[in-house]
Amino acid sequence: MKLNCSLFSALLFGLFFPQTINAQGCVAIRHFSCSMGNELESNLLGKGDFQVGMNYRYFKSFRHFKGTEEEPDRVSNNTEVINYSHSWDFSLNYGLTDRLYAGITIPTVLNERSSLYEHGREERHKTFSRGLADIRLGVGYWLFDPVDHVNGNLALGLGLKLPTGNYNATDVFYNVGPEGSPQVRPVDQSIQPGDGGFGFTADFQFYQAISTNLFVYGGGFYLFNPKETNGIRTFRETLSPILENESVMSVPDQFALRTGLGYSLSQNFSASLGARFEGVPVEDVLGGSGGFRRPGNVLSIDPGISYMKNNFSINLNVPVAVRRNRPQSVTDLETQIATGEPRNGDAAFADYLINLGISYRIGGGKSISEIEPESNLQFD
Repeated sequence: MKLNCSLFSALLFGLFFPQTINAQGCVAIRHFSCSMGNELESNLLGKGDFQVGMNYRYFKSFRHFKGTEEEPDRVSNNTEVINYSHSWDFSLNYGLTDRLYAGITIPTVLNERSSLYEHGREERHKTFSRGLADIRLGVGYWLFDPVDHVNGNLALGLGLKLPTGNYNATDVFYNVGPEGSPQVRPVDQSIQPGDGGFGFTADFQFYQAISTNLFVYGGGFYLFNPKETNGIRTFRETLSPILENESVMSVPDQFALRTGLGYSLSQNFSASLGARFEGVPVEDVLGGSGGFRRPGNVLSIDPGISYMKNNFSINLNVPVAVRRNRPQSVTDLETQIATGEPRNGDAAFADYLINLGISYRIGGGKSISEIEPESNLQFD
């Protein structure tokens, strides 16, 4: 059976690992995407091709978990922490050859956080952060020639995260200063635009056609953050003396995996259904793991739809959380050992995310969608 390349290209758009790890509320999984763009079509660039793109993400987190158990009383008692987060990633990708590609992603964020406990536990107030986040640079390489291997391919990539985002964003906190006065403090780690550390990423992505209109996709990345802490005070020690070991912010690693199936609905539309797993680990691979972090991970069902016409592409994905986990952190364990009392901090998670990506290709090189269907590409 001969591959319909145009339909297959439409399938590929928007489904490939967006290489985006999305903040999940109090767990500081930042709006992170590798610089390779938000879809496979961005990376299947011919030599000399450019692709510009924008990816928007939104979530509201408010459901608190300790381990995998939800704490519904936080919502019923009106003590939950609520984060609203918006981010816009602007990307530019370039085909160095038909197999080697490079790119840059410039992220911006707008965050709002509402809580009681950060404002003397008497009144609910809001804090905000906004601006440039951490810029990412990267390169990737398709192991097989995309022209000769339209049915399937595998790419490996490396990237660099620069500490360009403000990691000491501040706002006014109420009822916490002398005699209950307002005081300017750093906002919570989960809404800081940056983390204050240089990092590097390793990533992979693959696809394999199953039939003319159906294929499997997958990918993942790991962000290595060797720096242990960034020196920014959390003021958590003012909540309780046992939190002295959480008085400065950690610079944690991050990770994500994604896989699923894509299916062509028409010449221009395709749909996907997959799963994604993303989070912040308890301990980093390199460097120390001290300071305050909320480790956590989320397993989501990830439906999506894509539209592509000529050089223009748009895709929408709405991952819905099916399992949320806030494991015991390093500082939780230290406190448990010191006090002899069980301790596992909590974190607020979102029910779902909204990811909307738009991209446009510029250049004279042929994309995979422009390969002649009459080429000798066969399914085995």
